[in-house]
Amino acid sequence: MITRLKHSGLIILLMLAILMMLPSITFAEHDLYADVKNSAYEMAEVIVNDHGVSGLQYALVSDGKIVVSGTAGIFHKSNVIPLNSQAMFGIGSISKMFTTTAIMLLSDQGKLDLDEPVVTYLPEFKMADERYKKITVRMLLNHSSGIMGSVYVNGATYDYPNTLNHDALLAQLATQKLKADPGEFSVYCNDGFTLAELIVEEVSGMSFSEFIRQNITGPLGMTNTKTPQDDFDLNRLARTFLNEEETPVETFNMIGTGGVYSTAEDLCRLGQVYMNDPGFVPAAELLSEDAKIAFKQKEYLRGIWPEQSDSSIGYGLGWDSVDAYPFSQYNIQALIKGGDTGLYHGCMIVLPEHNMVFAAVLSGGSSMFGQLMGLPLLLQTLLAEGEIEEILPPLEIKAPVPSAMPSELTSYSGLYANNSIVKNMEIGTDGKITVSVLSDTDSPDETYHYTSHGEFVNEAGDKKLTFVNESNGKTYARIIQTINAANLGQTVITAYDSEKVVHNIVDNATQKSWDERSGTKYYVVNEIPTSQAYHVVERICFEITTGKELPGYVGQYKIFNLDTAVQDVQIPVMAGRDLGIYQISNVDGREYLSIAGWIFISEKDIVDIYAGDNAVCTIQGNGHARWYTINKEDAGKTMTVNLPENASFAVYDEESCVYYSTVKGNQPVKLPENGKVVFIGEAPGVHFTITIK
Repeated sequence: MITRLKHSGLIILLMLAILMMLPSITFAEHDLYADVKNSAYEMAEVIVNDHGVSGLQYALVSDGKIVVSGTAGIFHKSNVIPLNSQAMFGIGSISKMFTTTAIMLLSDQGKLDLDEPVVTYLPEFKMADERYKKITVRMLLNHSSGIMGSVYVNGATYDYPNTLNHDALLAQLATQKLKADPGEFSVYCNDGFTLAELIVEEVSGMSFSEFIRQNITGPLGMTNTKTPQDDFDLNRLARTFLNEEETPVETFNMIGTGGVYSTAEDLCRLGQVYMNDPGFVPAAELLSEDAKIAFKQKEYLRGIWPEQSDSSIGYGLGWDSVDAYPFSQYNIQALIKGGDTGLYHGCMIVLPEHNMVFAAVLSGGSSMFGQLMGLPLLLQTLLAEGEIEEILPPLEIKAPVPSAMPSELTSYSGLYANNSIVKNMEIGTDGKITVSVLSDTDSPDETYHYTSHGEFVNEAGDKKLTFVNESNGKTYARIIQTINAANLGQTVITAYDSEKVVHNIVDNATQKSWDERSGTKYYVVNEIPTSQAYHVVERICFEITTGKELPGYVGQYKIFNLDTAVQDVQIPVMAGRDLGIYQISNVDGREYLSIAGWIFISEKDIVDIYAGDNAVCTIQGNGHARWYTINKEDAGKTMTVNLPENASFAVYDEESCVYYSTVKGNQPVKLPENGKVVFIGEAPGVHFTITIK
């Protein structure tokens, strides 16, 4: 009996001990971020399965700890190697944050001043516009320099690191004028960041890649962040796809603008640099407090800007937004930077006061998917940590309820233009706006209705339009667009969509000269053999179009004289980015079109390819690619090319690139009907031997 009591006592004591342990076991197993992880997994699957993304990598860090890190999709088509957190992706324009951070480090060291003119540090920088002398370093970083936009020539290649674009930029800019006074307004500009990259090299005495390695990625332990100029195993890069075909490695050689490779977790380390208290000593000590404060300022308010309460665009130093929706609704500052190249995409979102950062990198798709994933995940993390009491419902999209319109608003009827289209807005006394795109007659009309809120709303309910008479004397159409993606987040963009312009009247002879070119296609000749451009018809071909609906214009370009057409709109935010000038020239009896550094030859000067044995094509002294047409008699025949080193060729049907040797290697090719062939050499004198049977 005594023995049984002893055993019973031991059992009771054991049970009590277990009960005492249960609360601690339960607490240990409880995951504060379980909902965040589940949402991340579900959204990643949606992005990969529904939006054309082949591979996705994401991470979220709070107070120095990884909350969630994961992947979805594939590393490459054979799927032998799994996609993991160490796989590297191109990050596109998130690279601009490395450039901006490099500039701020040099500022901290007293080696440059943001408000000094660029010519102070780059004396060789010149433009065909005396106002260039007023461009400051700050204006490069906040997109307010007034530079036309982007010189992409030879910037995007397949597996060919080079400095051609970098080395040629100053010569290209020397031929350009400005589109606005420096500092007048901010509008996205890639060339400003390549200039900033050149400043970093000039001031530091190092290559840009070496500078960020020694001063940013090294101190932060970002071992998975490289540039095309670094020596690393390219097989670590997640593969990219075009037309369901695996491509060679993308080397985007405009490094300071968009050429860095990284991972989601490494980008989170970079994001910690901009936090108030990152929980990571190297990040906390990288920049001065003054620099951190500067990174959070609303630079876009230094110039003309649309009034906004909710938007995902509002430029800071490098940032796309420094007060992004939906965090603006919670009085929380959010810093966002997205990035897109032809094949890679990414997004980084930092909440500096809450020491959180989200990053996503993608192969295929768009940076917008990363943003639409990160916004709700950060809100869920804030909720889990008790930083917010609830997640507010998304903005409701409603079809418009028409209301009586003030009659004076009909005066805003007329022609409106931006960097891609020219349209007519007809405002009726009934409050209905009909928007017709005149520069592209294939675009459908759009309809807006005036509502009691004083806005015109489109029929889908996701765009709200108002007209603004700005301080510069120009009239803009301001649009607030709500963007939803099924099973992802929501974002809002507030922007000046277009500028009111007058009809462009030209004399009959000038109009006739462009009308005679209408319908003519021009093909690029000055991209190198490894250029991505030759893989996509839209990048190698320009078609000139005029129409009776829009006299005085070539597409969205305003006719200036017999051989020149220009874009001269001045629109902040995005719709005025990457403007250009069409310039027609005749050289050795051939007609060429040049724009933003590219040179295109008229299809009228392209001859049929010779169909026979051992024909020779030689790259001429100008180094230009050689284009040929395929006549009906030769369609269906097979072409074999003796391909020299550092050269390539491509074959096109009427709609697409059917073969590019840089991608597929040198193989016999069946020639398509009504197609074209191009031979590209690295230097004059390169010759190809061609047999067609």
